[in-house]
Amino acid sequence: MKRYGLWKYILILIVLSFGVIYSLPNLYSPDPAVQISYISSSQSADINLRDRITKALDESSLSPLVELNKDYALIRLNSYEDQLKVKDLLSSSLGPDVIIALNLATTTPQWLADIGAEPMKLGLDLRGGVHFLMQVDTEAAIKNRQNGTLQDLRRRLREEKIRYTNSFVDDDLSILLRFNDVSAKEKADSFISENYQQFAGSPSADSETSLSLVLAQAEVEQIESDAIDQNLTTLRNRVNELGVSEPIVQRQGKKRIVVQLPGIQDTAEAKKILGKTATLEFHLEAQLDTPRTRKSSYSFKGNPGSVASLQNAVILGGDQVATAQASFDENGLPQVNITLDGEGGSRMHRATRGNIGKRLGVLFVEQKTRTVYEKDSDGNLVPSQEIYEIKEIISLATIRAALGTTFRITGLDSPSESSELALLLRAGALAAPMRFVEERTVGPSMGADNIEAGVFSMGLGMALVLLFILFYYRVFGVAASLALTFNVILLVAIMSILSATLTLPGIAGIVLTVGMAVDANVLIFSRVREELKRGRKPLDAIDAGYNRAFLTIWDANITTLIVAVILLSYGSGPIKGFATTLSIGIITSMFTAIMGTRAFVNLIYGSKKNLQRLSI
Repeated sequence: MKRYGLWKYILILIVLSFGVIYSLPNLYSPDPAVQISYISSSQSADINLRDRITKALDESSLSPLVELNKDYALIRLNSYEDQLKVKDLLSSSLGPDVIIALNLATTTPQWLADIGAEPMKLGLDLRGGVHFLMQVDTEAAIKNRQNGTLQDLRRRLREEKIRYTNSFVDDDLSILLRFNDVSAKEKADSFISENYQQFAGSPSADSETSLSLVLAQAEVEQIESDAIDQNLTTLRNRVNELGVSEPIVQRQGKKRIVVQLPGIQDTAEAKKILGKTATLEFHLEAQLDTPRTRKSSYSFKGNPGSVASLQNAVILGGDQVATAQASFDENGLPQVNITLDGEGGSRMHRATRGNIGKRLGVLFVEQKTRTVYEKDSDGNLVPSQEIYEIKEIISLATIRAALGTTFRITGLDSPSESSELALLLRAGALAAPMRFVEERTVGPSMGADNIEAGVFSMGLGMALVLLFILFYYRVFGVAASLALTFNVILLVAIMSILSATLTLPGIAGIVLTVGMAVDANVLIFSRVREELKRGRKPLDAIDAGYNRAFLTIWDANITTLIVAVILLSYGSGPIKGFATTLSIGIITSMFTAIMGTRAFVNLIYGSKKNLQRLSI
């Protein structure tokens, strides 16, 4: 029998120690909790917030402790029922300047947290929460793009002195241009073909004096993809406002987005935040020496007492901001670097080159929904939803030079304010409207039942497998049982480190992994028995069994791993959960089934040179 290298034993010990340590946090169940934070990211949780929470809780029979963290206050509770009671109580008493969200507070010991050990995250089907499926109206995004292109086209045709009589975006989303004569139409045809490559081939003629500009299919697909990507970014930022610890926001198909919010039970609140419409507008500040200019006064975001007047004319909207990044200027003060798209850069340059020394305002426009109560014919209060609009200034800075596609906003109070501004500029508005096509709520009690059923099925399956393998393979069965146990520990540890989300299908993947790990051991042990029947010595039979079974195990596991990776790449939701645990489980089972059991068998039989019989 070949000597098993010392380095292999050391490697196995390191891997198993690593697995045990990083799987330990999963033994500590999280506490139901309520998380409270200020809406403005520039405000940190402080003693004043704690006092407000304590005062609100004094009116109830509950008296939990309030923990203060940097960004939020946390209230740990004993049950999900208490969690919902406290959340409702605080929602009605704390006011509109805070965000109150359900959460699960970790109970992991500090020494484990210090080395980055955290428990696995639980999916919607295990933890409970809300699930939304949203349809993106990509036609609206295409229409908005065509309207913007039409504005630019009108300006450039005027610059080229090409006269047109009418121009508009038609119902089929094409741009229709009409001219007085054939000569003007031909000039426009030549100019558009050279400068607007997004249209399919040459402009088509509806008549002798009109042109129809139809977007190329590739351009349509790009606009649709960009709209969904921007909506994904916007939704993720809005989900952060809910205070959800592990949200899932992902694309499904061509025009749909799935949003899963574990721990959230209030679908109305979630829909209100996810579905709200918000946009950004750039305006010049209204001057006192131009009384005829149409203007409006707005308060500053986060400082309602400070007011400024802006001209009503909109220079450009937030949909023309390509990127926005928070950084620091040469004096170490916070700023936001902004990059506009081509059309936005042209508009900004024209608006600012003649207004150097004046101030440019960034206006945040948001539509919200609130519940109002009206009396019905019987005098009872009936709730209804009312849409209202909020307009606030998020920046008002002096124009130092004519601005183009890139410029910066300075004069910000703190790095957190610059980060918030950059976030709003990047994804303050939805690129296209969305509608809810599906919604459902999963209660935490159902999640608890799922966990209990999943753990029970996995435990029962493992117990039956271990009993059988111990009875049938004796000492080798002990090796397989240890390998099986460490396989599950390693699987849990890796999923915890990778922050993978465990779902109910994921538990099914673990159960399947257990079966595949046993299958690998069965192949090896059966091969060893065959070699013994052929008359090989026991130690030689062990070597031959492991060596000859290796290729079969490798082929079987690699083909399964390929399928799992495909499911992981193209699947969504439950399929991803299953594929994640299956992929990790295949890798860990190969390690424990081949190296783990071999090390154990070598420890038992390796030193016995005159061995005559194997307990298999």
